[in-house]
Amino acid sequence: MKYFKVVVVVCLLGLSCGKRAKIQMIADAEVLHQNVDHLTQLIIYDAFTPPVASRIYGYTSLAAFEAIRFKDAKYNSIAEQIAGFKTMPKPQKGKKYDYTLAASKAFFTVAYKVTFSVDTLKKYENQVVSMYQSNLDDSTFLRSVAFGEQIGIAVLGRADNDGYAKSRGKVRYLGNNDNGKWRPTPPDYLEGVEFCWGAQQQFVLKSSKDFPIPPPPSFSKDKKSKYFKQAFAVYEQSKNLSPDQLQIATFWDDNPFVIEHNGHTMFANKKITPGGHWIGITAIACKKTKADAVKSAQAYALTSIALYDAFISCWEVKYTTAYIRPITVINEEIDPNWVSMLQTPPFPEFPSGHSAISGSAAVMLTHLFGDNFEYMDTSDLRYIGIQRHFTSFLQASDETSISRYYGGIHFRNSVDQGSVQGRQVGEYIWKTLVLRN
Repeated sequence: MKYFKVVVVVCLLGLSCGKRAKIQMIADAEVLHQNVDHLTQLIIYDAFTPPVASRIYGYTSLAAFEAIRFKDAKYNSIAEQIAGFKTMPKPQKGKKYDYTLAASKAFFTVAYKVTFSVDTLKKYENQVVSMYQSNLDDSTFLRSVAFGEQIGIAVLGRADNDGYAKSRGKVRYLGNNDNGKWRPTPPDYLEGVEFCWGAQQQFVLKSSKDFPIPPPPSFSKDKKSKYFKQAFAVYEQSKNLSPDQLQIATFWDDNPFVIEHNGHTMFANKKITPGGHWIGITAIACKKTKADAVKSAQAYALTSIALYDAFISCWEVKYTTAYIRPITVINEEIDPNWVSMLQTPPFPEFPSGHSAISGSAAVMLTHLFGDNFEYMDTSDLRYIGIQRHFTSFLQASDETSISRYYGGIHFRNSVDQGSVQGRQVGEYIWKTLVLRN
């Protein structure tokens, strides 16, 4: 009966259940890279917020790794070391599997449940499945698909209870007009994004409060105070940006949903998320080192975990401090007509989220691929037509951090403290997980 059910599923995917012509196989690692790239396109299309996008990458990449790790016995389960996951499914001993197919099936099984507009992704999955079905014997094919589904369902069991569903029913967060506190910013004065994210269940960290950072400067009307000086520094920097600083700010903008204004006309400009940018860098590192499929899957999983836990830690501080944005201080105290180079995202200022998640991801990638890792970052090339050269992941994270200051959306202290917190998160995750036998 189980065999019949799987055959029905395969036929419903639009695949032939009869004799098939072989489709040329793609290398295992490349299949994984293409899977992730197609997911990134979906995330951009649906304009998920950066924290939510990190959750999507986290669960899908974990599912893929938990299936493909059986291709190499040296790799330990990551999920079984994370609170909320039960013992993961295991393949049948003595049976043949294609673990890359299983990893793909696990990946897609999760992706369809944590995203929205899945039609294009399903068409792509059908192509992947067709490739394997035309090259594998029926029993291996069906067994691999079933195993991947089991992994995906197990991962979704944890995702269903991580606090995300509860956070969707949150009330609107509009801040307040108290001195030094965040309130909606121009041009669209949107409500605060994901203000409950600090309550999400993290993957590896025990609490979103595990890595506290010193509070930002307190509100003061004194023009010589740290509070006022930090705002004036942003204002002065914005008027003296070099061409390279302008490009740095643009390159690392990664605002997934910028609302552009042209007279009375408004339109949305969708781009890659901050986490998506680092997932792109992960792909670059894997390809440059010719990492095999298991190492690539592990790299995606660990980078995604670093992004996700850093977002939660950062967002906990953001909405606890509810700190005012530079544009609000500058418009009220220095220049009412000033506009930041980058569009200020709709959530509190301290610390910088991009700095935090970049620091965490960079630490993880440094451990995985080494320091002094030289690469050309082409992650954003197809979206904004810019690429930049880096000599290490940490150099890239430093540039990411300062880009928010150049763009006028963060105070310098906020980018520095965000980077500190993110790197602490990344180091903790790396030291906590036992990755190999």
